[in-house]
Amino acid sequence: MTSTPRLDDLVAIDVHTHAEVSTTTGRTSLDEKLHAASSAYFGVTDRHRPTLEEIASYYRERRMAAVVFTVDAEHATGTEPVPNEEVAEAAAANPDVLIPFASVDPFRGRAGVKRARRLVAEYGVRGFKFHPSLQGFFPNDRAVAYELYEVIEETGTIALFHTGQTGIGAGVPGGAGIRLKYSNPLCVDDVAADFPDLKIILAHPSFPWQDEALAVATHKPGVHIDLSGWSPKYFPPQLVRYANSLLKDKVLFGSDYPVLTPDRWLADFAELDIKDDVRPRILKDNAARLLGLTR
Repeated sequence: MTSTPRLDDLVAIDVHTHAEVSTTTGRTSLDEKLHAASSAYFGVTDRHRPTLEEIASYYRERRMAAVVFTVDAEHATGTEPVPNEEVAEAAAANPDVLIPFASVDPFRGRAGVKRARRLVAEYGVRGFKFHPSLQGFFPNDRAVAYELYEVIEETGTIALFHTGQTGIGAGVPGGAGIRLKYSNPLCVDDVAADFPDLKIILAHPSFPWQDEALAVATHKPGVHIDLSGWSPKYFPPQLVRYANSLLKDKVLFGSDYPVLTPDRWLADFAELDIKDDVRPRILKDNAARLLGLTR
């Protein structure tokens, strides 16, 4: 089991970072074609993929904690993910800065459900990352994912869903077969209705469905929004307006590191028209409460 970061020592909690490379298997989370497409989409020229230990050092230097996860989309991509166990073990070795989430491909069926339960019980993971477009499923498909949600709700962990556009496959012919329709946040509205005690994060400004994401988050008490994957200078005005008002306790700082660094995100966030009393909620307080780090 992992311990928790000391909140008083932290300036921020980044709820969205990726473990892209395994030091135990040598595997990367995506094949080279998809990695290259993602880098081009984000304008990344120095495409170093940090190890988990490097991620820990990076965030420790900045006095931040980071939620870190891999993405298991093996059914759709044929690529084995960075092992969840490796992510959790790195977090256990760096409990001051790393908070472990896991990812289980919904198409693993009963075996995946059993795996999810074990990851919580034996490795102390705090949540599960889903990428519907990459994994190729609608979040509200009862036959594919609902048994996984039952475990997540029962264990009090968090379901984090990619929503909206994705840089993975962008610019590749046919988008590498990746379909954007799966990541409409309205699909997650069904999940929130069917699992009222499930804690949910809608990842990213949900272009082109930003209004849908705001509607779901204001309507369903368990639904939050993270702001990863976009520079704050490009946030839609309605997202800023809701973050300052109705959703001030439900919006979370996330970067999408390593494709977007917290340094870049925070520099641009400093220029955003966010109320003084809301800024610390977004950067740390809301995440601390959602993750159960507060007493």
